[in-house]
Amino acid sequence: MKTLQDYIDKLNSLNFKEMYENDFFLTWEKTDEELEAVWTMADALRYMRENNISTKVFESGLGISLFRDNSTRTRFSFASACNLLGLEVQDLDEGKSQVAHGETVRETANMISFMADVIGIRDDMYIGKGNAYMHEVVDAVTQGHKDGILEQKPTLVNLQCDIDHPTQCMADMLHIIHEFGGVENLKGKKLAMTWAYSPSYGKPLSVPQGVVGLMTRMGMEVVLAHPEGYEIMPEVEEVAKKNAEASGGSFRVSHDMADAFKDADIVYPKSWAPLQPWRSVRTCTERETARESRRWRKSCWPRMQSTRTGAAPRS
Repeated sequence: MKTLQDYIDKLNSLNFKEMYENDFFLTWEKTDEELEAVWTMADALRYMRENNISTKVFESGLGISLFRDNSTRTRFSFASACNLLGLEVQDLDEGKSQVAHGETVRETANMISFMADVIGIRDDMYIGKGNAYMHEVVDAVTQGHKDGILEQKPTLVNLQCDIDHPTQCMADMLHIIHEFGGVENLKGKKLAMTWAYSPSYGKPLSVPQGVVGLMTRMGMEVVLAHPEGYEIMPEVEEVAKKNAEASGGSFRVSHDMADAFKDADIVYPKSWAPLQPWRSVRTCTERETARESRRWRKSCWPRMQSTRTGAAPRS
């Protein structure tokens, strides 16, 4: 049984000083030790919460959330994290702010950053926009701090952009680490990441991209399964390939679900698409897709690993 001192000793052994007062955009922009530090800190905070030890770092301050797309789990997770550290959460509704009247990103970013220690943003609707917008916000508050407008520069956390969903993928990775008893036990394990049509709404690319961009760093055999026409960004595929080569794992793409699931230790479904053979999912009716999804879920359920709640996988 680990103690709080064990987590402190682990953190002291890692080099993650560059993360201090820095931002979190994409997991592959962080070093292995920085990622390990995040997981270690998460375990330490969990230990403290379970043992009724105060986790509050702040006596006052704000955590600002801006969700340009709908959210349930991430919205509440961010609010819970801020509360755990002692921050109040204020959600920015752009429709009720001066943004609706033409206020610039620079003006808004600096205005909401007074007394703010962290800004969490979800902007995943349009390719080429979300991550760029987050950088624009960071550039604005960095300049505001430099010019003396802000007493401090708040940290930005990517709560899902068009490229990556780092908070979800980091949480899922920590769950997998716990399930298999440590990072060292993940080498050689096969993970099938599925990415396809959902009848409910359009799925952002960021989750499958985030998963293959992170899981390939653990020496795992990662297979990205999707129908033709559902390719991820080629630059993210390159990240996954380089990660796999460096970690001693592997990465490949398959358009055959049965092939992807064969001998898989972990199945990570982003949506419940039709079982093999994949038809042209754009021509499926919603009823047909729902029926195939139920069949797919039933056939794969024994191998599914939960990803945060221990319950059914997320849509």
